[in-house]
Amino acid sequence: MKLRLRHVFTTQDAAHARRTVHMLHEHGLAYRAVALVARDDIELDSIPNRFKEADTDFVPAAIRGMVMGGIAGLVAGFAALMFSSLGITLAGVAAIGALGALAGGLSSALMGATVPDPIRQKFGTEIAAGRVLVLVDADEATHARLEPALAEIGATRLAYEAHSELT
Repeated sequence: MKLRLRHVFTTQDAAHARRTVHMLHEHGLAYRAVALVARDDIELDSIPNRFKEADTDFVPAAIRGMVMGGIAGLVAGFAALMFSSLGITLAGVAAIGALGALAGGLSSALMGATVPDPIRQKFGTEIAAGRVLVLVDADEATHARLEPALAEIGATRLAYEAHSELT
């Protein structure tokens, strides 16, 4: 798996973003490597679902919550095991651990779903101004090849670079 980076470019509006996506595709970039971020009303009216970026902290938060909840549940179960009058067995400890993981995962996932993705947080003023952000996931050589064409079409690169999970 090659290391892929995400770069963010700003375009003036949805029509400019569509031209940019079309140009990227003509230069050999797969559609799955491109995402668009815009104000809610622009996304609803002008951006196809396949290009919408909807990152939240949902899955990572759920995993963290399950781990922490499971640990807390196991600690509580072993603490209850110490009191023989409660009648807790090792199976009961495992059940309490599983319940802790379930509760932790659910509550953390719900909280994580409300956290906006880092791109919306960092470029909120661009988005609020009606500009459409084009997110490009590619390796360094592809970015180097595409950036002159992006500049030529009027897409401006913003100060953002992150590792992408795209394979």
